[in-house]
Amino acid sequence: MTTLRTLMAVSLVLSLAACGFKLRGQVSELPFERVYITAPAGLTIGSDLERVISTHTRAKVVNKAEKSEAIIQIVHAIREKRILSLSESGRVREFELVYRVAARLLDAHNAELASLQEIRLTRILPFLDAQELAKAAEEEMLYKDMQKDAVQQILRQVSAVTSAG
Repeated sequence: MTTLRTLMAVSLVLSLAACGFKLRGQVSELPFERVYITAPAGLTIGSDLERVISTHTRAKVVNKAEKSEAIIQIVHAIREKRILSLSESGRVREFELVYRVAARLLDAHNAELASLQEIRLTRILPFLDAQELAKAAEEEMLYKDMQKDAVQQILRQVSAVTSAG
């Protein structure tokens, strides 16, 4: 019986590996050797993209669009905060944090390889007046976490578009 279970587990793993299945995670490769990243001033998502590409792929981030094979253009990154629920006394109980990023992929001649895509991420932030300072730090941490998620989604979209094209 144990041999049968082991055999079934091994065959399942082999069949998943054979079909190309892999867990979602860090993008390991981009189909470009040289990438240029452009983002509006004051946004840190551009430098986050550069760091992830430089450390997790073989692609090189270049400092001029003319030297690149592809341009990742961040159009905007917007943080929003909405009241999600109130207590009986009218005090805020929860906020909804929203992070929206719009990006497109261009070739070196500014021809669109992938049209404008907006990524929208949300998180819930429970709130208590007594913990206001701690909640401000938690809010910033949640926005940074959403930005990391957005970077990974942008890179997955870049990989998918170019490997399909």
